Amino acid sequence: MSVSEYIKQLLSQEVYSFSLDEVRSEIGKAEQPLKKELERIVEKGEIVNLRKGFYLIITPRYSSVKKLPIQLYCEKLFEYLARNYYIGLFTAAKFHGASHQQVQRDYIITETPKFNNITKSNIYIKFFTSSNWSEKNIQLKKSDAGIYKISSPALTIVDLIHYQTKLGGINRMFATIEELTEEVTLSDLEELLAWYSNKSTLQRFGFLLEQLELRKELQNMIYNKLNTEKYFPVLLSPKTEKKAGAVKNKWKVDVNVKLESDL
Repeated sequence: MSVSEYIKQLLSQEVYSFSLDEVRSEIGKAEQPLKKELERIVEKGEIVNLRKGFYLIITPRYSSVKKLPIQLYCEKLFEYLARNYYIGLFTAAKFHGASHQQVQRDYIITETPKFNNITKSNIYIKFFTSSNWSEKNIQLKKSDAGIYKISSPALTIVDLIHYQTKLGGINRMFATIEELTEEVTLSDLEELLAWYSNKSTLQRFGFLLEQLELRKELQNMIYNKLNTEKYFPVLLSPKTEKKAGAVKNKWKVDVNVKLESDL
């Protein structure tokens, strides 16, 4: 069997990615001639060497954009990398229907240590790491290629707030948070509050909900959770050289940026 025949076989099973080890095991060729054959197919634009030893199959449907939707290969990629992951941030928001923020890259959150971002052909995957890893609030969804993992609406919101300084600031995501809030169920937030330990992010979340005049029941849940322990003033937009000053709101959030939603 040739590599091209192997790729056709994978596509007939709706598999859109493979590793060098998998193709070598199936075909039985020596590594060097196999790599040369793969390089020729890469040059034709039919596959992309996404990460050392891991390939994406660019089907005719996606040949014009030279990339695949992330949900068609992320589960297999992270099995190959042996790391927990979930689709998060603006990419997850888009899957949950909050597509106000148009992004040309995909966002993945993994356990530490951090991966280098992937920039290959038209593919750009930006990785963030979480040291406070939990399997909670990670949903399993189904694509044509099988399951993939994605943050729930509640986890997506707190991640956006937590990583705001690396994502262009709170105003870049304000409208997205507004849209996502409609998708948060009480059980989703209840599950999050049972394990999520970043109080400053929860303070900002509650404050933003109050500013948006949205979901009083969610505000109450967050406020009740915060009141089980001491919490201290925080800046709405974190700044390394500045600390929060006196605050008058119950969330103890020092509003150091003007909030502007463009919805």
